[in-house]
Amino acid sequence: MFDYVGSFPIPVEFLPQRLRSLLEPVGTDPLLKVEVNSFTETEIPGLNRETLHMLTAVVPDDGSAPPIIHSDQGLVAYSLPIFGDKGSLRDFVPSVCGYDYIVASWGSSLFYTYNLAEKVWMTLGLTPRCIGNEQQSMVYDDLSLPEFGVATGEVSCQYHFKASRNIRWFMSNEYLRKYLWMRGARGVRQFYYQATLQDVPQLRELMKGESFVSLGEPGGWFDGDIREANGGLLLQVWATVEAISGAPCPQQTADELTWPGIAKKVTRAIANDIMRDEQTVYLDDRFLERYEKNKLYGSTPVDFSGGWLCSPSYLGQWSFTGCRRVGRNLIEVELRDLYKGVPDREILHAHSCALDAAIVKQRDLTEEHIVSKVDRLLAQLLSLGENLSRLGAVLGIQKSAVDLLGFSRKEVEADGWLNYPQLSKLAQVAPVDMTQQDFLARCKSIHEIWQKLPNGFLKQILQAAGVPRESTSNLASLKLLEGLLNILLAFDANWEAPDALKNKDEPEGWKARSTGIAMLFVTNDLRIADAHDSVSEILKKLQEQGFETATLHQGYGRALDFVLDGVIKAFAAINDPLGRILARA
Repeated sequence: MFDYVGSFPIPVEFLPQRLRSLLEPVGTDPLLKVEVNSFTETEIPGLNRETLHMLTAVVPDDGSAPPIIHSDQGLVAYSLPIFGDKGSLRDFVPSVCGYDYIVASWGSSLFYTYNLAEKVWMTLGLTPRCIGNEQQSMVYDDLSLPEFGVATGEVSCQYHFKASRNIRWFMSNEYLRKYLWMRGARGVRQFYYQATLQDVPQLRELMKGESFVSLGEPGGWFDGDIREANGGLLLQVWATVEAISGAPCPQQTADELTWPGIAKKVTRAIANDIMRDEQTVYLDDRFLERYEKNKLYGSTPVDFSGGWLCSPSYLGQWSFTGCRRVGRNLIEVELRDLYKGVPDREILHAHSCALDAAIVKQRDLTEEHIVSKVDRLLAQLLSLGENLSRLGAVLGIQKSAVDLLGFSRKEVEADGWLNYPQLSKLAQVAPVDMTQQDFLARCKSIHEIWQKLPNGFLKQILQAAGVPRESTSNLASLKLLEGLLNILLAFDANWEAPDALKNKDEPEGWKARSTGIAMLFVTNDLRIADAHDSVSEILKKLQEQGFETATLHQGYGRALDFVLDGVIKAFAAINDPLGRILARA
């Protein structure tokens, strides 16, 4: 490709960085975001102002030198076409000197509007989404894979002495080159660049003692000038640069990968032949983060034959299979299941999370993982809803278990967690090195997951058991549960039946502090700790419950384990005596 930087008359060390990047060719790195359209005016330290009007044209890749392209302010179309008789615009086809473009741009002296060209997004099968209010921008995604942010840019701006905001459009190098390759074309930039440079001897030497000097030659790839202005040297450049060749980016492929514990390099064919010789791969469960944090993916854990599967899927287009949780943060999967009907980029993602056998040997494969803990919590919440519903019926208060806590055992048995996304959110990957912020957010989720329990129902239960109405009027759910637990423990100790709970006399000791549900109080404190900057104080309460705070130097993952176990025990502390009392009915 032609050396534009070397052919430019200003030495490279004195070229502004933005101008130099415009003159340099774009490499083939598939992860690169390529700027394809700009309308910017930027204040730059050391420079007065930097202005850039740039667009990218789609020019046939026929081996010829790129044509000289002229564009007004980096736009495909400026102002409106002249209206004449009926049909006078039947042949109107917007273009850049007869060539297609990547970004469709239109402007006048006041308004400017931008969008990805129709040919581009229709050829590549992209889907747009608009974000922002007054500061609107467009994002184009490839939802077939999916790949997000294939192209991004601002929608519009106004101009009144200066632009209301800068406009910059970027596109994935992989997709841009794919489009150019399919069109048999190359990407040619046409731009106007202006900046005030520092007045240095090397530039004065180029000007040969004049206050104004022209750059470029008639019919050449660029035109421009340098002149004295604003206490420096004003540089203006109009140029046409072949920036993006028609060669596609190197393909991302899952063939010839080396997996831990497998001697030879693996291709799809080899992976599919492993039926006779099953080979297991272990992944760090951070593999799931990519899917858990995007609602377009399916990542709901599934209880299958006594184990938990976590096989991400995408809108019925593809799905991993056989990904089974083992240990606290490991996923076990057969190699053939990683290659079965899954796009290469997803296999490469899994490969990046593969663990060496030596690391796996250091892990306890029997240690409980976050999904199992959440499932145990769900079991307690299902029992609590059912037990409280039965107790309420005995005392003349009719409420179903679903109304009380929002969980249905019948739905869970039929569809697992599918109808309860809050469970999946709570059971997302919980690494040992979890940050404090993530830990506090998870504690908030733990607290909120049972907050559907109506305070009014608990108050009616306590009042039926003899607690004066005025004593419960200002109590919140935690104190109400604590009072109920104290009453249940006393009745269970005396082997009472549920109908004995109905009483007119105030129960003794119902207001006492109970250690049985102390972790619920701690979790509530953690829920609001971040907002009140009192995390250190709450951690002391965790320590009082038996947590070894010295482990926090590794992260807050173990603290989350401790809190979840404590919350599960707290609900079990209510369910156990309540269940025994109800069994005596």
